[in-house]
Amino acid sequence: MSSLNTFGAILTYAIEQESRLADYYKKAGNADQASAADKRRAKLERARSLYVLEITLEPIDGLDEANYALNLDDTSAAGQKAAAATAARFYSEVAPHINVRDAQRTLEKCGKEYAGLA
Repeated sequence: MSSLNTFGAILTYAIEQESRLADYYKKAGNADQASAADKRRAKLERARSLYVLEITLEPIDGLDEANYALNLDDTSAAGQKAAAATAARFYSEVAPHINVRDAQRTLEKCGKEYAGLA
């Protein structure tokens, strides 16, 4: 069963993903990307706190967090590109399911940042 079935679940997963990626980039010695992941996490936390009350709690279908698993053991340049590609795909696939435009834009922006790294 998909755990990405509500607005809150998607934002919580995205926040946790950014925390994992920040730690990953620190481990890889990429301080700039670690800092960028921390900034994205903070933006996502703001979006969750601002918009969770505005949305209608309609279920979201078709998303499964298993499809966005990150390999955080490979800190090589290729591993970092693969992690960025997975994150970009996550954001591009979840953003259309969010019915609050400002929150959707936040997710889209995160995806574009990762797409530039992939």
